[in-house]
This record gives sequence, structure tokens and C-alpha cells, in this order.
Amino acid sequence: MARTIRSISASEVADKWAEVTPGRSTYYATGSAGKGGEWEGRTIASKGVYKQAISAAGIENRFAGGVRKAGGGKWERKVQGVGVSRFGPGIGAAKEDYATGFGEYASLLSGMSIPDRGPRGDPGNYAIVQKVGDALHKKRLALLGATA
Repeated sequence: MARTIRSISASEVADKWAEVTPGRSTYYATGSAGKGGEWEGRTIASKGVYKQAISAAGIENRFAGGVRKAGGGKWERKVQGVGVSRFGPGIGAAKEDYATGFGEYASLLSGMSIPDRGPRGDPGNYAIVQKVGDALHKKRLALLGATA
């Protein structure tokens, strides 16, 4: 015998979700503990799927459509309502990672030999910028295990 699905509003579902889900953070913590290696392996293994996804026909239109659907108003609301309060703690939590990541580039830059800067507008100044930029780009690709 066929049944009818009970009518429930989106706001009722959202209310219940917002009430119940925050209490599930312990499940999140427990379920994610020690899973970094699994995440890394599975994510690397899916690189072909990622390539297919970003190369799919019309992907740029789907991307733009998603941005348009969310809209600038949602972006601003989320920045003010969530992002601002998480910004400072997020910086603190990332300090060690930042130092490690930048250290690779700092050692490259501190060992570079570049010519003295010329007067304003001197074409040689652009050559300095290009030398530094090329070296940083090459280092980035090497750290990612990629090629130019």
C-alpha cells in the first residue's frame, strides 16, 4: 500500500538541524582522529577524478552559477557571522604551519644573489623582479612535486 510522505517545512528541518548538530562535535572529533593518512591517500588517488571534474564541459558556467546562487549577500553574512570570530583563532592555529611553509621560501630568498636596484623606471629593475618571481615559482612547483 502506498504511503504519503508527511509534509514538513524547510524551516522545521533547519531548526532541528541547527539544534541537534552542534552537539555532535564529539562524533566529529572521534571519527576524524587518526584518519589523516587515509584522507591523504584517498585524496591523492582521486586526482584523475579531480582533473575530469575541472575539465568537464560547461564547468565554468556551473561555477559561476553556484556563485550567483549563493550571492554576495550570503558571502558578506557568513564573513560577519562566522569568519570574523574564527579569524584570530585560525591565525593562531596556523602559526607553525605558516612558519614551516614560508621557511622554504625564506631560505631561497636569503640565498639569492640579485643586482643592485637601478633608478626608478630602469628596465633592470624588472629583471630583478622576474628573477625572484621565477625562482619562487620554480620552488613552489618543486615543493608540490609538479613540473612547469
